[in-house]
Amino acid sequence: MPRNKNAMREHYVQAYTPGVEEPGTEWLRLAKWISTIGDGTTEGTEEVGFMDGDGTPELTITSVAEAYTPEGYYDPEDPAQELIAGLKHKIGVGRKIWHRVVRSDGKKEWVGRATVSAIVAGAGDATADETFSCNIRFDKIPEATDLTGTPAG
Repeated sequence: MPRNKNAMREHYVQAYTPGVEEPGTEWLRLAKWISTIGDGTTEGTEEVGFMDGDGTPELTITSVAEAYTPEGYYDPEDPAQELIAGLKHKIGVGRKIWHRVVRSDGKKEWVGRATVSAIVAGAGDATADETFSCNIRFDKIPEATDLTGTPAG
């Protein structure tokens, strides 16, 4: 089984227009000066024990909020970073974008509307380069597409 480098996974962003339910075709790759992208996914859970068992609680996942946390250096000339930096003083629907993630082997992608939070676009020690980071969280489970031509699952 091959191992794939994280750098091969591609993250793209695109401005969101309220009321438009599909992204356009022009994507901005979020990669320049980004050194790490963490997984900030959260899960809602519920535990319930049943009488037909021994009473041990069973864990049920009730929701999934998939999120990514890119971090690196801030480049105001990078279009993807500038799109995100431009959302810093916005609220509500003003923080929405489209997010596209292409798996590292290029065989599958996920696309959906997302909310950007915790935006840092230029911060850090006086002797250090400016930092960039944010949290990009899908608003619902993103649509999966198999890029090899077979149905996605």
